[in-house]
Amino acid sequence: MALADAPGSLGGWSRAAGAGRARLLALGSVPPPALILLGIISVQVGAGLAKNLFDRLPPSAVVSLRLLTSAIVLAFLARRVLRTVLRDHTRRDLLVAAGFGLTLAGMNFAIYQSFARIPLGVAVTIEFLGPLGVALLASRRPRDVLWAVLAGAGVVMLARGGGDLDPVGVAFALAAGVCWAAYILLSAATGQRFAGSSGLAVASIVGTAAVLPMGVAEGGAEMLDPRLLLIGLGVGLLSSVIPYTLELEALRRMPTRVFGVLMSLEPGAAALVGMALLGEILTGRQWVAIVCVVLASVGATRSQKDPPQAPEA
Repeated sequence: MALADAPGSLGGWSRAAGAGRARLLALGSVPPPALILLGIISVQVGAGLAKNLFDRLPPSAVVSLRLLTSAIVLAFLARRVLRTVLRDHTRRDLLVAAGFGLTLAGMNFAIYQSFARIPLGVAVTIEFLGPLGVALLASRRPRDVLWAVLAGAGVVMLARGGGDLDPVGVAFALAAGVCWAAYILLSAATGQRFAGSSGLAVASIVGTAAVLPMGVAEGGAEMLDPRLLLIGLGVGLLSSVIPYTLELEALRRMPTRVFGVLMSLEPGAAALVGMALLGEILTGRQWVAIVCVVLASVGATRSQKDPPQAPEA
């Protein structure tokens, strides 16, 4: 999972963040839809690699490695701005960024706990209700009630059919969805207050600091295994750094509503990656449920003019 890749969630953020990180890669000639699809694949492959680590490391330790990797990379990219971040920002600005970081940590912690208990595609589909809910609540169109009903039908099908789903795993996926919804609002608020990638870097540092003690306590000496550290580094790059870069570059050249439609494919991509990398074969009913949620997300974001914005704190 991406730090949060929701319909319209990076629209306001990207405008404030600019294209500094995107210029690290020569991506200007790649069509924006291809960048988004590559980012989705990167996130879900990272999630698959993370789940493969759960036999050796607990989810909290894997989350810690992921967040630590992204925090180090983002802090390096924003190092010049970070030197003056305390001087140039108010206490309220810093509290918003800190809240963003805690939401980021909670979202990743919850979804990794869910991955440990239920199939990847099912977990991401349930989590996707968070950003979908934000898109629907931000809308004033009566027809969006139909999309809400379709998404609800998909969740009911997931809950009632196709194998035994661990209720704790479902609860963690729902919690991740709530955190994802909060992430959308706080990312916009943080982007309004911080220049470049500094706000995201601050948030990543706070989120890492919140999760790392638990990860170290539960992971123990296994976290020092060079092979596991290398895989954890790969998870961080695939799940955070690479998709962030691709998405920001794509958002420079495409409307945010188109971005949202493409990001709606993420639950389906998660199910396919879970099948290919983890051998998680879903039932026909579960696939229909995933398609319902994807279609609801596409419908809710297809004609959205502006991404949801956070109120001033």
